[in-house]
Amino acid sequence: MKIVVLDGYTLNPGDIGWDELQTLGEVTVYDRTSPADVVKRALGAQAIYTNKTCIGARELDALPGLEFIGVLATGYNVVDVSYAAQKGITVCNIPTYGTASVAQFVFALILELCHHVQYHSDRVHEGAWNSCKDFCFWEHPLIELAGKTLGIIGCGRIGLETAKIGAAFGMNILGYDSRPVKTDIPCFVQTELTDLLSRSDFISLHCPLFDETKEMINRDTLSHVKPGAFLINTSRGPLVQDAALYEALTSGRLAGAALDVLSSEPPSVENPLLSAPNCIITPHIAWGTKEARMRLMKMAVENLSAYIAGTPQNVVNK
Repeated sequence: MKIVVLDGYTLNPGDIGWDELQTLGEVTVYDRTSPADVVKRALGAQAIYTNKTCIGARELDALPGLEFIGVLATGYNVVDVSYAAQKGITVCNIPTYGTASVAQFVFALILELCHHVQYHSDRVHEGAWNSCKDFCFWEHPLIELAGKTLGIIGCGRIGLETAKIGAAFGMNILGYDSRPVKTDIPCFVQTELTDLLSRSDFISLHCPLFDETKEMINRDTLSHVKPGAFLINTSRGPLVQDAALYEALTSGRLAGAALDVLSSEPPSVENPLLSAPNCIITPHIAWGTKEARMRLMKMAVENLSAYIAGTPQNVVNK
């Protein structure tokens, strides 16, 4: 079997290897692939892997021997899954690899919003503590999480793992999801979106990107947010309308935001959020712990192995 990895660098920049995948066939790995090179590089392959390289109808029509597409992520909006199904091509994703890592990162962002750790460390290294008249100082408000309300929008695996951590901090948990949520978190209450927005001190997004969730955080929804709340997004950038979030931050409606994802990645220098006040932005790294990437690699291999054995798993276009 000929196997082509179109954009393997972010999964494996050299620290985990492709050895297990190579047991399944002849493997060619590209660090990155431009749209113009997709067909040329994937031609003749029975299986291809993609993380962020788009595979649409044009590419699918030009790859007659293609049988399997492995998405190296949970979200699979980079593939035209409906058209792939029409052509009999199996598309699989990786649903569970980063749960602990992403939830952990949510709280790295929340705690930075609460304590401005990097800012105060920088001020110490600049000499501000040496010249301080007191034994301590702080130049931003410091926030305790116990007793605050955490709103989880999207109560799948990562959302509920984030809720568990919030509960351990003594937070009250509100959850919004389109389906009934089953959880044993004692302080968890499922509610409607508007109610969650109006009551939450911290709002964390954990939704997949579909037409119905695109720009779900917009001027209208932000008008319902509790004044002084914080927004955290480690899910999908296009869930948030950039201009609306910028306005909410500059007006003070939101006290701050922490974003690991943006509507376009890498972002344009013109993205307004790059200059928004109290807006932490990290370069889509919540998923990127070595432990999470090793789990992702293992499941990516297992997905193809199961397909070869005639028992496909994690299929998103049945």
